[in-house]
Amino acid sequence: MTTPSSTIPALVLAIGVAAGGFFAGAGIAQMRSGDRSVSVKGVAEREAKADLAIWPLRLVASDDDLVRANATLERNVVTVRAFLAAQGLDSTGAGISVQEFSVQDARTTGSNQVGSRYIINQTLVVRSTKVDLVQAASQRVSELVRNGVVLSSGQQYGGGGPTFVFTKLNDIKPPMIAEATARARESAEQFAHDAKSTLSGIRRANQGVFEILPRDQAAGISEESQVMKRVRVVTTVEYALGR
Repeated sequence: MTTPSSTIPALVLAIGVAAGGFFAGAGIAQMRSGDRSVSVKGVAEREAKADLAIWPLRLVASDDDLVRANATLERNVVTVRAFLAAQGLDSTGAGISVQEFSVQDARTTGSNQVGSRYIINQTLVVRSTKVDLVQAASQRVSELVRNGVVLSSGQQYGGGGPTFVFTKLNDIKPPMIAEATARARESAEQFAHDAKSTLSGIRRANQGVFEILPRDQAAGISEESQVMKRVRVVTTVEYALGR
């Protein structure tokens, strides 16, 4: 049987534990309410047209006689330059450079290759801001083949077609960041409204990474092969919420 003298201390202890639990719970709730915030994302996208085209044309000539192989290659270079000039591309200026000249002798390499002994490779690289003309010319490259020019894609140049580059990203960064941030704020304001609260300022912000994507996304089509691009940025902003 419990005596009054032992009941009182137990009761005091129980009240103390309950009170401690209450104040501890109130402290956690206060800490969480003091960290009221919302993190939102804003997306901005724009279409952009490439302003630079880089088109490597890898020429190949082969023969059992090295002099004849080289003469064939030189004729092919003249043919290619004339073709480019006919397409409105400068065939004599700095926009067309000669790179990657190499000669392979099947005998010295120990190759079991069937065919001509000598194989000469040379690459003409077209670099132009006339992206529309380069694109049009690349679609008529079969004319070179009909004129006897042998082309090879070359591993260092991917599929061998033009690469279209958008170089003016810095010009559109500020307005796109402003647009993405504005959309993030719209989302945050809607959240605050639904939560019956208010926004009280930005706590943290992350600009995000700009992505240059193909405008027309389809299997096997890369961004580099398309003149028209889609530029995208996602901004993350954390807002403090008022009480």
